[in-house]
Amino acid sequence: MKELNEEVSRKLELIREALTETGATGVRFKGTDWFAWATAGASNTVLLTAETGVAEVLVTVRDAWVLTDEIEAQRLEDEELSADFKLHVNPWADATARESFVREVTNEGKVLSDCPIPHIEKRLPASLQQHKRVMMSSELERYREVGRKASEAMTEVLSKAQPTWTEYQLAGAGAEALWARGLHPALTLVAGERRLPLYRHATPTGEAIGQQAMLVFCARGYGLYANLTRFVSFGSLGNERAELHRHVREIEAEALNLCQPEISLDTVYHALNRAYEQHGFNHAIREHHQGGTTGYLAREIVANPTTTDTLVDGIPVAWNPSLVGAKIEDTFVILKDGMLENLTFDPNWPSVEVEGRLRPVALEVR
Repeated sequence: MKELNEEVSRKLELIREALTETGATGVRFKGTDWFAWATAGASNTVLLTAETGVAEVLVTVRDAWVLTDEIEAQRLEDEELSADFKLHVNPWADATARESFVREVTNEGKVLSDCPIPHIEKRLPASLQQHKRVMMSSELERYREVGRKASEAMTEVLSKAQPTWTEYQLAGAGAEALWARGLHPALTLVAGERRLPLYRHATPTGEAIGQQAMLVFCARGYGLYANLTRFVSFGSLGNERAELHRHVREIEAEALNLCQPEISLDTVYHALNRAYEQHGFNHAIREHHQGGTTGYLAREIVANPTTTDTLVDGIPVAWNPSLVGAKIEDTFVILKDGMLENLTFDPNWPSVEVEGRLRPVALEVR
């Protein structure tokens, strides 16, 4: 609890530094990502697909508030919020009461927000956005827990999957395994044998998975996303498919090798492009995004040819190079010594060493 309180206190300091920097009198965090960041892992989520939640954070020079309505207030106070935040409760049928309160406590001054009201509020400064993207030690401890649970859920589900399962069944089993560990199944993609070569973002269907399948998780806990992809094969993967997976692992290694402080995301993107070409896949980089930084969003920044944002210690990344029928993905964090820690590594999943790192291979169920 002490570490949690220290984290919230430090974040309130950073938020108030942004007030001084911009001359604003208040900051509002409405998104599920920013709410979790500011509260050290609390959740304002009820509807999983919503980008904003049932409560928001308001910080002024003197106070830190959580604004919500009378439906949510007691649960948030009992189960989510630390004592660092005061609670302001408005009637659920009177949203204007919240806006009146915000104007009052900010002295009708300039207000910053992650979801600004057009022509009234201003966007958050880049300095605050950067603070959100870099993990503090206490955040990293929570992230390790999320990554471990997500990877264990993945192993559990694919170890018991059957070729007669439908893609819906596999996705449902994945979601169940995540929920059982206290994680939100923010994304569960499934492609069976027939659909695997056709689609990179394969949302599940009622079709049987057949002899091979891909399962993708974006699992959220404490607001943090663990992103990972795994494959299962009922019987041998086959030489052709195995070769595609080898190419993808070696292409990914080019990105992971560059994950060092002061390296820009476009540098990683161009390295991936060259790696595809060197492996004989000249246009593959156009067929799917390659990932980027992660954290309180499944992707904070997606790398492209012009993303000049640079990596620093404490930033989590998730790359997902892919070819037709093959993909790889794990969530890593850049440590202070420049090393990468794989947050979604499960020692019970089969792996091979690539450039000094253990990387997943398809689970072959005989």
